[in-house]
Amino acid sequence: MSTPMAPPQHPPPTAARRSPAGPLLGLVWAGAAAVVALWWQDTGSVVGAAGWLTGAGRITGLLSGYACAVLVGLMARVPLLERRIGSDRVARWHARAGRYTVCLLVAHVVLILAGYAAQDGFSILREAVSVVLDYPEMLKATAGTVLLFAVGITSMRAVRRRVRHEFWYYVHLLTYAAVFLAFGHQLALGADFTGNEMAQLAWYALYLGVAALVVWFRVLTPIRLNLRHRLRVEAVYEEAPGVLSVVMRGRRLDELGVLPGQFFRWRFLARGLRRTSTPYSLSAPPRQDRLRITVKALGDHSAAVSLLRPGTRVWAEGPYGSLTAERRTASKALLIAGGVGITPLRALFETLPGDVTLLYRARTAEDLALGGELEAVAQWRGARLLYALNGPQGQRPNLTSGSLRAAVPDIAERDVYLCGPHGLARELYEALRTAGVPDRRIHHESFEL
Repeated sequence: MSTPMAPPQHPPPTAARRSPAGPLLGLVWAGAAAVVALWWQDTGSVVGAAGWLTGAGRITGLLSGYACAVLVGLMARVPLLERRIGSDRVARWHARAGRYTVCLLVAHVVLILAGYAAQDGFSILREAVSVVLDYPEMLKATAGTVLLFAVGITSMRAVRRRVRHEFWYYVHLLTYAAVFLAFGHQLALGADFTGNEMAQLAWYALYLGVAALVVWFRVLTPIRLNLRHRLRVEAVYEEAPGVLSVVMRGRRLDELGVLPGQFFRWRFLARGLRRTSTPYSLSAPPRQDRLRITVKALGDHSAAVSLLRPGTRVWAEGPYGSLTAERRTASKALLIAGGVGITPLRALFETLPGDVTLLYRARTAEDLALGGELEAVAQWRGARLLYALNGPQGQRPNLTSGSLRAAVPDIAERDVYLCGPHGLARELYEALRTAGVPDRRIHHESFEL
């Protein structure tokens, strides 16, 4: 796996494929505007506090229902989003949409109960019991609401840092059950849907369309991939202290359509690993019958990778990620890797067309995973390879805009691919902007869970 491929051709740079992020966000906001328009059309004159509270409860309920569909759509791992926009950016959208959804849901519950209580002359507690027990579809909707709150609580940073990833992941999957349970009451009790067949059809189309995306891309596509390619572990070996490479063999892997810089979500069907699907980038260009990842032991899952044995079956989902040559806009590029962030950039270093320089940040020379391969690739293709290591007393190198310009004088004319720990990436991003690199030429993808 460490032997470089034939020298790549260096075609002139082309304009990067335009990201669909803007049009997609515009479509999402247009849908929200349509929901507000539906509410506005069906809302007559508002009388008294009960009317205002009930009206506010209706619109927050409609918007939370719409947000639930958007939330699930962002979980569907649609290739257009994962590969053209970037998995990390989609994950941030999903987290933000989740917060909006929970806030809208809380507002809906409080406002609608307060409005009904004011209308009936009951206390909010008595009204809540009556609504849950007497209204159609409300028992299921209540269960769905509780599940959504559980998902929201476990997704809070303070909570998530204290729970195992596996626990968070499986609780997060309850979002599907929550949305399914809550769907019925929207049509059964929603005044905006009663007698409005077009609105009902649009709501069904929205939810069934999102469900189809989830079934196709999260269930059927992975099943097809793994039945077709039948990946198994071929070898596991150490690259550096605490850093392991896993080579996997499969059938017709050239048909996967994977690009250097992309990643898969891997599930190794071995004890201690089969419950978790974890993203790891390919650390070498894909071959016809082999793929390789390189993993640093940072947690229970990555540490257990060392226990893998040849022949272990592998379940993979992907490829995902937008840190590829498709984002290139200039004839020259600078790759900056921090620690195990070298993995996707190792593949790009070998294959990215044009004038390429790689800057590798690590603590010591012993921590330079894949260092021998990088040296071979640099010599073979005539590329520059720079290291930023700690000093003899452990002092960190000063990666400022000035030091970056000194090392790479034409840095402002280059595309910059950046991969590493979140803190380092944020620090380097600010230094790159100060050094004159336009934001559109800084390409970064985070793999933090």
